[in-house]
Amino acid sequence: MAKNILIINGHPDKESLNYAISNAYERGAEKSGATIEKIDIGELNFDLNLKFGYKKSMELEPDLQDSIEKIKRANHIVFIHPLWWGSYPAIMKGFIDRVFLPDIAFSYDKNNKREMLFRNKSARIIVTMDQPIWYYKFICRSPSIKQLKTITLAFCGIKAKNIKSTLFGSISNSTQQKRNMWLSHMEKLGSIEAAINK
Repeated sequence: MAKNILIINGHPDKESLNYAISNAYERGAEKSGATIEKIDIGELNFDLNLKFGYKKSMELEPDLQDSIEKIKRANHIVFIHPLWWGSYPAIMKGFIDRVFLPDIAFSYDKNNKREMLFRNKSARIIVTMDQPIWYYKFICRSPSIKQLKTITLAFCGIKAKNIKSTLFGSISNSTQQKRNMWLSHMEKLGSIEAAINK
């Protein structure tokens, strides 16, 4: 059975390296026979502001309804985002706020026990940044990965051991040759991850 992989790209610019990384990973995964779906958050039409918190539901726009179905179908979710002020872009945060909702990503029973609805999924977090990787990891303590991995994905049931990360930096100082190497690596990674536990 083919593995279902969902690639979620959090960069709003189609000309960004993040789009190239997304396409490279997709090419590799397709070579291993995976079923690929993609969400380019910047191309969705939705209100990124969770206006009422969890007190009152907002109507889900068609693009968000479609995104939720893609997330539910996925065995493996790949998040790609640039590092902006230590985190991911506002549009990606808004997407998570609007989509990772009660009864979609998690729920509570009558005894207030949390049910984690993404329990059988795995994930890969890919981050591009304009700072050295060592600075992000050891000085900044990997803030965006901690936020997405521990606070969001693990809360919804994806075990920490099943969440991997890949970092690219410094982007602004990279040569085209270096970027081509990164894209080649992404294509190989997509092929490998698509072949695991099909």
